[in-house]
Amino acid sequence: MPAVKLIVSDPVAKKAYQLEITEEKARSLLGHRIGETVNGDPLGLKGYEMLITGGSDKDGFPMREDVHGEGRKAILLAGGTGYRPKESGVRKRKMIRGNTVTLEIVQVNAKVTKGGEKSLEEVVGSVAVAKKEAEK
Repeated sequence: MPAVKLIVSDPVAKKAYQLEITEEKARSLLGHRIGETVNGDPLGLKGYEMLITGGSDKDGFPMREDVHGEGRKAILLAGGTGYRPKESGVRKRKMIRGNTVTLEIVQVNAKVTKGGEKSLEEVVGSVAVAKKEAEK
């Protein structure tokens, strides 16, 4: 499992933050589904709880909440995640990823449901500083 991008949206501040988390931290997300609440402590977000809202795999196929399982499936879509028809009534068969986080997922989208002691901007800022120092 390569490094995973975690997109954390803060509905209070109306901002989204992108974090690159390591493979070890990303393993805490394995097996969770879209719509589940995840503890942010293993991800470096102490005191935060997040709701998984989506993601995409290594080839760019989006996760969809109503497709159960881990793999890719070709399903008939009339709209929603993965397909936006130009006209109403048009349906198309598209490849979609299931709703479970696996090793092939490289981006996970989440929304903060419970805040921590520090603001998310302070926590993400400290993560970015630590990453820059590690690169030196």
